[in-house]
Amino acid sequence: MALQDFFVAGPYDDGDPVTGHYYETASPDPDRAQVWGYTGALSYAPGDSLTLHAMASAEKAQLRIVRDGLVPETVLVTEIKTAFAPTPAACSVQGCDWPECFRLILPDWKSGVYIVTLTIDGHQSEHMFILRAGAAKPRAKVLMLLATGTWCAYNDWGGSNHYQGITGASGGDFAPHVSLLRPWAKGFVRWPDDAPRIPYASPLLSKPRYPHMDYARAKGISKKYASSGWAAFERPFALWCEGQGIDLDYTTQHDLHRDPCALDGYDRVLIVGHDEYWTWEMRDHLEAWVDKGGRLARFAGNFFWQTRLSDDLLTQTCFKTTAETADPMAGSNRLTSYWDHPAVGRPAVATLGLTGSAGVYAGWSRCAAHGSGGFAIYRPDHWSMRESGLGYGDVLGAAAKIFGYEVDGIDYTMTHGLPFAAEGTGLQGDLTIVGLSPATTLSHSTGPQDRDRFIGAEDAEDLALRLYGGVTPEAVGRASRGNGCMAEYRRGAGAVFNAGSCEWVAGLITRDATVERVTRTILTGDWQ
Repeated sequence: MALQDFFVAGPYDDGDPVTGHYYETASPDPDRAQVWGYTGALSYAPGDSLTLHAMASAEKAQLRIVRDGLVPETVLVTEIKTAFAPTPAACSVQGCDWPECFRLILPDWKSGVYIVTLTIDGHQSEHMFILRAGAAKPRAKVLMLLATGTWCAYNDWGGSNHYQGITGASGGDFAPHVSLLRPWAKGFVRWPDDAPRIPYASPLLSKPRYPHMDYARAKGISKKYASSGWAAFERPFALWCEGQGIDLDYTTQHDLHRDPCALDGYDRVLIVGHDEYWTWEMRDHLEAWVDKGGRLARFAGNFFWQTRLSDDLLTQTCFKTTAETADPMAGSNRLTSYWDHPAVGRPAVATLGLTGSAGVYAGWSRCAAHGSGGFAIYRPDHWSMRESGLGYGDVLGAAAKIFGYEVDGIDYTMTHGLPFAAEGTGLQGDLTIVGLSPATTLSHSTGPQDRDRFIGAEDAEDLALRLYGGVTPEAVGRASRGNGCMAEYRRGAGAVFNAGSCEWVAGLITRDATVERVTRTILTGDWQ
């Protein structure tokens, strides 16, 4: 299958949409029509100086900046001078180092995600930046905390991310360090209209299929478009909020890392989609805000990896499964591995009440792919279910498949038909499990005829090794059996309502009336 547009094959690409490695990058040909750009920072406040770095085959490009929304608002259209510039082979790690082509002191525009479109004859590209609320603007009641750590981890523009790459001695290793000074991968800013989401139940006794990856390679968009980025999760949730009259302000995980007061002034903070990657400082600042009385509404899944950020916030580090031997901070609690790794000593559940290592996969591959697709309700009398109409044993969101593709859970016990968090999980508050469904780290198979070539047993074995002491049948079984939960977690003077699933937003996209009612209750209702 021929690659599209500016996509090229990695050095070890096998041509397969699932196991292959391909990526988008600028062409070294100065005569090929192209224009690319990135901003000098991920987010800004009004009054800050926005810088745009760009390269193009033309001497001029049109620059358009639009605040994204149900009715996109154009705030700037102008022409900028551009020129061709080389793109370093290591741009994913070190940045593109393109020249500054435009600078703007940002007006007191409304907080939001702003799309930057660059256009020349024959090519157009998009980037984005986040504008935080200005001091002079009335603040919205709800602050959306964008999962930018995961955006960085999955962005494969230029060849490398935290999953695949063109780094290391072999030229085919994933990148433990990734830079923000590069464009966003195609599909991260804008979702293609006909693109499939990740959940998919392949026929039993056949090899699993991944329609989203088949689509990506065939259409010329990032292999990771459905896993992360503004377009996949936060954008459709934000558009739904706008349609419901729920006003939002916006900030990023990077801002939370930098500023202990980033959430101050908001009674309710919202996290959506896929927030897999966090720094120690992000957790510190979020916990402090909750403990002071904050209310965190999380409709997201896979709270899993510790990362580090450079002082300028432009480089993210995560050594992942190589951390014990490759991370310079191995031996300390800043090891960039699982939060639940014994060497880190900070269980994920302490912050949000749930953890990705308690199950993670559901609704795709051979990982609970033929499950219900929703949360079975065990406590219908909980305040979050007040307007739902659901009773004990009913399932929330099954038709929309809100349970997947990665979820967070906790070890639990059942008493008289009700789930309770097990002892010794590391909770620092009281957890009330409202609903749950099974999940797993192991892609089930009966033999070669239906064995998965993507997830397989690797994740379950790695968890077993690091969390349970070895790759034995007992440890792998323990690591592979998990769940995803909807739960309320009370700590300090505040609370977290954790609907621990990446795909909750699918219920809003498909306008599932019950999912919409529950979402409104959590975002705007009284938490008692």
